[in-house]
Amino acid sequence: MALVNPKSTVRNRKKSALTSTQRFLPIAEIRGDTVLLKNGGLRAVLQVEALNFNLKSETEQQGIISGYEGLVNTISFPIQILVRSAKMNIDPYLEQLRKLAENQKNELLKTETFAYADFVERLIDVADIMQKRFFVIVPYDQSVRHKGMLEQFFGWISPDDSTAKAAQRARDFAAGARGLKDRVSLVQAGLENIGLINKRLTTHELIELYYKIYNPKTSQEQKLPEEEKLKIDRTTL
Repeated sequence: MALVNPKSTVRNRKKSALTSTQRFLPIAEIRGDTVLLKNGGLRAVLQVEALNFNLKSETEQQGIISGYEGLVNTISFPIQILVRSAKMNIDPYLEQLRKLAENQKNELLKTETFAYADFVERLIDVADIMQKRFFVIVPYDQSVRHKGMLEQFFGWISPDDSTAKAAQRARDFAAGARGLKDRVSLVQAGLENIGLINKRLTTHELIELYYKIYNPKTSQEQKLPEEEKLKIDRTTL
């Protein structure tokens, strides 16, 4: 009777658990500034800058409301509005402060700058200051066929991706990307009419966003590599 190494069993169990968790993610891949879902759907994510509605005059508030009504009446497809609260990342700011401190020739200013950087870092940790970001998700699901209840059930219990699905997504991507681009332009124009500055997230920004969403603790300690190191497909729509 052969003995099984306990350590290898533990490793295999952890690997199996990780693999099974990834199976249930709806995202198949991210490329061309687009999120490709396993079911063939496409998603574009717009980051929108906030405005303070209460500080606007009554006339401006009415204009914003009218602009939003115009946007809702213009689009013929659903959109998702997401407000995400996350711990503020001030690492670039702290790095800049410490570089300034190192270049200071005055020893007193150098000491005070390092002390200020340490104070800000401790303040963020203790106060747990959160940062809000606003997103609008634009879908394109024209190629997605409506599934019956039985087919949906088997899809839930067997969420694995397949080579056939990947090949089908590759064939449909060009046509779907054009349709998605038209929808994105329509939504962006509507947001700009309201006075909301927005931008479409790039491939690297999408990867970073979902990395932070699915790994909230790990992302605070292990930063995502720069775009050049990820070898990202920079094909734009």
